[in-house]
Amino acid sequence: MLKPSQVARKMNQPLVSVVMVVRNVDRFLAEAVEGILGQTFSDFEFVILDFGSTDRSKAIASTYAARDNRIRLHEVPNCGLAEARNAACSLAEGQYIAIQDADDISVPDRLLRQVEFMEKHQDFGLLGGAAEWVDSQARSLWTLRFPTEDCEIRLALSTQCPFSQTAVLMRREAFVAVGGYRAAFAPSEDYDLWLRISEHFRCANLKEVVVKYRIHPQQLSVSGRKQQTFCAVAARVSAAFRKNGSSDLLQSEKAITPELLARLHVSEAELQTCLFSDYRDWIRNMLAAKEYSVALQIATEMLQWDWEYVAQWKIAYLQLIAARLYWRQKRFPKSFVAACHAVRRPAALAKDFGQALLRRIGRAIRM
Repeated sequence: MLKPSQVARKMNQPLVSVVMVVRNVDRFLAEAVEGILGQTFSDFEFVILDFGSTDRSKAIASTYAARDNRIRLHEVPNCGLAEARNAACSLAEGQYIAIQDADDISVPDRLLRQVEFMEKHQDFGLLGGAAEWVDSQARSLWTLRFPTEDCEIRLALSTQCPFSQTAVLMRREAFVAVGGYRAAFAPSEDYDLWLRISEHFRCANLKEVVVKYRIHPQQLSVSGRKQQTFCAVAARVSAAFRKNGSSDLLQSEKAITPELLARLHVSEAELQTCLFSDYRDWIRNMLAAKEYSVALQIATEMLQWDWEYVAQWKIAYLQLIAARLYWRQKRFPKSFVAACHAVRRPAALAKDFGQALLRRIGRAIRM
């Protein structure tokens, strides 16, 4: 294993810059900071940039900065997430940039494992790792593992993001070479960045868990879920232009909208399919984290939309979830209505799924 003392230093600069942007995360910030300060690897600086907190986040960060000289604390006015990430990364002096989200926790040997890999594989520009998903109390839910080999990652990138941003360590030269994060793609600015880095550098994920990724109602992935889907689709479209040798038509865009995607020939059917899949996944995440009210909020929001291009049995299943959640809240009339809507969809009952749906409804009513 690589030891910190074995890492070559250049003009007393740190080998790694850990970068964290902070806004209104006082509930989780201390755990995130301590996860970095407790790393077994020591040759790093810790850049913390607050971009508009109105809670105790700045005070918490200041307390840690006063105690540990590895922390470089900065503040910028309220801005977008991508702008804040770029500002923080521009302050990095290390050869590597490690991303740390302010509501997640790095395991103690994260940096040691990642630096060891990157020092041995000089042609790799981007490295992630497995993530243990935890709830708001840091209780383990499951472990999400990503493809580890460059060829597997390139294949996965065409349809999804095979990295957990808070687990990423990248070469600073790779980040600079592609121009950093693009604001228009927030809150999928990380996916867009990984796609662009992968076009110039090899990529990998460690099999080992390197971070604990927290699921909670306040995280951006939930609050900005619709825009996140739009931007993820746009990132794939943008990558397809570059792959085909065309100019990137999204390079100068300020915002990603459904109208823009339509002009780029993204069909309504494709957009609805992606939206439904992403929303459904977040409902499952909230259920796993026992955030039942949030799951119900997402489900009821979805059921208000016209899902013209989504299979009827999927809508029925969504109504079943709503029925179970209403039942859990003892809102029995609403639970009954949602269950009735589910079983009245003939397209759902025409499939093999129909009988399973009826059994699930029976179990839900008996909850």
